[in-house]
Order: sequence, then C-alpha cells, then structure tokens
Amino acid sequence: MEPAALRSGFNDHISVDSNGGFDCPKNKQPFIIGVAGGTASGKTTVCNQIISQLHDQRVVLVNQDSFYRSLNDDQLVNVHEYNFDHPAAFNTELLLSCMEKLRRGHPVNIPSYDFKSHKSIEPSRLVNPADVIILEGILVLHDFHVRNLMNMKIFVDIDSDVRLARRIQRDTVERGRNIQNVLDQYSRFVKPSFEEFILPSKKFADIIIPRGGDNDVAIDLIVQHILTKLGQHDLCKIYPNINVIFSTFQIRGMHTLVRDVKTTKHDFVFYSDRLIRLVVEHGLGHLPFTEKQIITPTGSVYSGVVFCKRLCGVSVIRSGESMENALRACCKGIKIGKILIHGDGKNGRQLIYEKLPADISSRHVLLLDPVLASGNSAIKAISLLLSKGVPETSIIFLNLISAPEGIHAVCRKFPKLKIVTSEIDSSLDKNYGVIPGMGEFGDRYFGTD
Repeated sequence: MEPAALRSGFNDHISVDSNGGFDCPKNKQPFIIGVAGGTASGKTTVCNQIISQLHDQRVVLVNQDSFYRSLNDDQLVNVHEYNFDHPAAFNTELLLSCMEKLRRGHPVNIPSYDFKSHKSIEPSRLVNPADVIILEGILVLHDFHVRNLMNMKIFVDIDSDVRLARRIQRDTVERGRNIQNVLDQYSRFVKPSFEEFILPSKKFADIIIPRGGDNDVAIDLIVQHILTKLGQHDLCKIYPNINVIFSTFQIRGMHTLVRDVKTTKHDFVFYSDRLIRLVVEHGLGHLPFTEKQIITPTGSVYSGVVFCKRLCGVSVIRSGESMENALRACCKGIKIGKILIHGDGKNGRQLIYEKLPADISSRHVLLLDPVLASGNSAIKAISLLLSKGVPETSIIFLNLISAPEGIHAVCRKFPKLKIVTSEIDSSLDKNYGVIPGMGEFGDRYFGTD
C-alpha cells in the first residue's frame, strides 16, 4: 500500500512510473563556467586560480584548443594561410557532445591536439565528471549552443599590446613558431578575428575581468559565488527551509565510508558520529541568538552572541538515539525526549510511545532521526510536537541523509520548520528505502543487522 504522505504534497515535483516507482529529480548537475577572451589574455591563469581556490571541490578544465580540427595535407602545405582564430577552425559539434556527456555525469575522452603537427593525436585525455567544469577558449562565448550549457560566463579583458607580447613569447617558445610568422599571422588573422568574433562575444559575459589573472579581487568574488551555488541543491531553491551542509572532501570521504556495505560496525559508528556531530553543530547555528559584549582576559572588549538556552532534543527511537551523544556533547545537560513510531500498521505510522519534557512548548526542539525517507515517521513526530504546543518555527529537524520524496512530504506540510541534512540522495526504491542510501541505519549502528 502506498503511504499517505507519498500520495499527496509533491506530485507536481515527481511522477509515478508504471511499476509504482518514482521518477525523481536527478542529482544536481555540475556548475559549468565558460572563460573566454582574446589570445594570450590570461584565460588559463584565471582558470588555474579558480581551480586552486576550489580545492575542496572536484574541478575539471576543458580547453577549446583540444577541439581544433586536424589539418589535411593541402592545408598543411599552406598552414600560414589558415585562420586558427575563426569559428570554423574548431569542431564545435564534438565539443558540444563532450560537454553534454560531462553535464549528464558521464566520463568522456577529450582529443589531444598537437600544435606543431596541427593534428589530433593519441592518446586522448579521459575526463571524469566533476562538481565544476571550466570550459576555456577564445570562442567559447561565440556559439549560442555552447553558451547555453554555462551557468557562468566570464570574459578576460586585457590590453591588446600585452596580449601580442604574450602570444609572441608563447608561440615561439612553446609551439616552435618563427617570430615573423607569428607577427604575420597576428595581423592577418588573429587581430581581425578578435574584432569580428571574440570581442562581440564579450556582451554575453556575466563577468568581465580586467587585467586577467592579476585581478585577485574579481577571482575571489567569482570563487565565493561558485561556492554559494555549489551549496544549493535544486530542492533548496523550492524550499528555503532546507539547509544542506556545505560538502567538502572530508564530508564526502565520511559518506563514502558509512555508505560502503563492507565498512565494519566500528568504523560505521565512528564516521557516523563524526557526521552527526557536524549536523548537530550546523543545526545549533540556526537557533535564535542575542548579541553580547564580554571582557577577555587581556582586558579587551569582544562583541559576540549568546544562543537560545530554552532547548531540548527529541529522538525518534531507535535510529534517532544514535544522535543523542553528539547533542549532549554540544549542549551540556540538555533534556532529550523520545518518540517511538511503528511502521507496519494498516493505517500507516502509529505512535507507540512518547516521553517529552513537560515544558516542551516553551522550548526550541531539535528533532533527531538520521534518515529522512518517505517522511511518514517525521510527519507523525512533528505532528505530535505541534499537538504539545511547540511552534512549527521552533522545530529543527536534523538528519544525515534525506530523500527528495521525504523532503517534499515534510516541507509541503510544515513549511515553517527547518531541515538540516548532510546530503540529499537520489530517490526511494519500491520498498521506500533511500537510494543510494546507507542501508538500515539503526541495525548497522547498534549491531543488530
């Protein structure tokens, strides 16, 4: 029987397939950045600085130069007559195909182009999916279809004399060109193509960076914007009351371990406790506070804050009890209530047991349950808290992973509470288990599987 919470509240966000399964929103797509600009304007330097500052994210750089078309024999004979700065010099169809595969989360083989032989050579470069994909090249903002893939479009702007000096050095040192040929090519092809194709694409840029890689302020602002966007799951745009902890390699590493079926109970508990502590700390940050000034041992004045002291935890037995130690470690002497909800009754979730602080209606409540799946247990627990007089705005629901179905069900019914989680998973399976999930959390944590 389909749970009641799954029958209503979010049908406009997911659909039910013919087998009774759910066609849920896919994992969030990568953040794609296009970096354009004239030849030798400092595009690669800008890209490398962005990558360096995004050290906690998976970032790949794709160069438009890799998609130059190989020259045939006739073109090679007259290579000095060939315009490498014209849109036709690039295999844009292949570029679009590769970028689309990366956008969908598939690895791709990027061509390797040899600037001395003017041909694509083996081996190609395997590029895996990433959180951030940077596409860099002189004409990446020229083509409408390529631009349409991008979440952010950047144009690197620098004085033409500086670009020419850099190009001379690059082409003579790195690409084995003759300086006279470089100057001839610049005047005949590079400069006219810049004015006809590259410079007009500047109007499509979201951000223009003067002085290229020397503009630290612009690059810092770009990185902060990217980090903000990466922290937003698509569901966060629908429900502003969802708070997903910003993902780092540390958090991903812990998720990898607790999700791995081969992880021992000892390691599962250890890394689950670490993740739980992060979720609890993040949840506490959403409590109301008042400003306060204190005097430090040095006699200095420090302007700080004091958080709300009327607080309690409520764990959903039994998995929620795994989160109690982290809460006690953060909040000395905190009161913790308990709720037991049984899930096998014909009428859906049944409340079996509850023991809550007598004055819970005057407290902010941290509701503890490590997995938000269908949302049925959560809805039952939240409804109980509301019946005890707890304002919806005073409830913060803490969990390690959430399924989109559960988020839809809870947020549509209780739009004023907050949910704090460390990751949003893909969907539920036919048995309403979270996918990819981490299995039966309580059994793995308490060793009863």
